Amino acid sequence: MNTAFAHPVTTGIVFATAGVLLLAGLVIGAMQLTGRGTPAFRRELWLRYGSWLVLLPLMFGPVLLGRAWTIGAVTLLALLCFSEFARATGLFREYLTTAVVALGILAVNFAALDHWYGFFVALWPLTVVVILAASIPQDRPGGYIQRNALAIFAFMLLGVGLGHLSYMANDPGYRPLVLMLLAAVALNDVAAFTWGKLLGKKLFGGRKLVPNTSPNKTVAGALGALLTTTALVAWLGKLIFAGTAMDHWPLLVFLGMLVSVAGQCGDLMLSSIKRDVGIKDMGAALPGHGGILDRFNSLLLVAPAVFHLVGYYVGFGLQAPTRVITG
Repeated sequence: MNTAFAHPVTTGIVFATAGVLLLAGLVIGAMQLTGRGTPAFRRELWLRYGSWLVLLPLMFGPVLLGRAWTIGAVTLLALLCFSEFARATGLFREYLTTAVVALGILAVNFAALDHWYGFFVALWPLTVVVILAASIPQDRPGGYIQRNALAIFAFMLLGVGLGHLSYMANDPGYRPLVLMLLAAVALNDVAAFTWGKLLGKKLFGGRKLVPNTSPNKTVAGALGALLTTTALVAWLGKLIFAGTAMDHWPLLVFLGMLVSVAGQCGDLMLSSIKRDVGIKDMGAALPGHGGILDRFNSLLLVAPAVFHLVGYYVGFGLQAPTRVITG
């Protein structure tokens, strides 16, 4: 664990998160004692708080434990999210197609664990080819486009998108960056909600962002989240990337904006999917949050966006051993 907390940003994020959890518990407890808010609202707050008490150790724990733990946790997360997606869209009825997607997710994360970037990248188109070919022998042309489009969509988001988060763990200094992303996407959601509630009506006349997709999201909330998340990521990025090619304020501000915009787009993308299939949540695994995919949707777009920006300027694990399993 000494290595786990070698970087001050890692220590700061872990202790700051613990402090926020403690403060949130005290605030909700005070509301309970003083009778502030409706009973239904307080119950909702307790449910969300209880879920975070479980979620945060499960999110931060593998990152602190090490590279293999991180990749294993991301793999499990991707498979659980795919299970929810398949159930919500009806893809689960296509046993062969879902099996191919699941194997593709496992293969992408194995390539990350092996630190074999060439194989990691090649698996994206190769898995799509296998998805398209696998069901041909079934001789069922009816619905071919729909089931394969859903499968490719799921693989690219959950296998490839989250796979970038796995691959980050190949860098010896991955912990502060990955923890920053986990904390930033959570803050992004909270900031959008808070700014929307506090200033939504005062700014822009309470104008909704995309009312048909997500009626509760406001322009004020989106801009407030953009400012808040950009500031946090730029500040932490300055500490994480000190002395590297990323250590320039314009790049760090752009990184923060990228995290916020990609995070909000990931959330709205999932809202679009849910509206399209006519459901409120992707699941019920997390009380107060909905499904696992509901909670981690922002990472689907944030992980690849950040990976390629940081990879271009700094790289990931360039000095670390490659093909550690197959080599």
